Amino acid sequence: MGRSKEFDPDAALRAALELFWRQGYEATSMQDLVDHLGINRGSIYATYGSKHELYLKALDRYCEGQGNVALELLSRPGSALSAVRDFLLGHAAQCHQDEERKGCLVTNSATELLPGDAGAGRRIDTALRDVENALTGALIRAKGQRELDENAQPRSLARFLVTFIQGLHVIAKTQDERRLDDAVDQALTLLR
Repeated sequence: MGRSKEFDPDAALRAALELFWRQGYEATSMQDLVDHLGINRGSIYATYGSKHELYLKALDRYCEGQGNVALELLSRPGSALSAVRDFLLGHAAQCHQDEERKGCLVTNSATELLPGDAGAGRRIDTALRDVENALTGALIRAKGQRELDENAQPRSLARFLVTFIQGLHVIAKTQDERRLDDAVDQALTLLR
């Protein structure tokens, strides 16, 4: 009979996600993971596979959580344009509240691991596409509610907003919050 796990794999995955998010993939050593998760190296390998596989599982967990939040907010009843504005303002608030200046794990992964990491690339592409689709749906609804100009192109506007949001998370790592606030104000102007 095999030994039972002496740790909670889900809690360890959340802890790994936080460590990777704070330090990045390359800067996080296996010893860092052992120390931070409080489990031995063999248990990490047996449960998650390699460091890279653990990173991809952590990235999956992050994307799942962020994607659910985006879909929930952007598909709420009522004014679709208000939902899009709240989504943008929520990202700005998240950036302001991020005292560690970790940014977004998807953005961080893209800048650190792409184009050379196909596994991370697939996850990043899916995460960005999911947000783009949620934004497109909200913008189509906004157009139907006559909150957007009839010539507005929801898919193109959603792609701009996804790119903009990723840039927000990069700029948030700087010390100049005015730059972030001015950029958000300009993006919101596009939606008026």
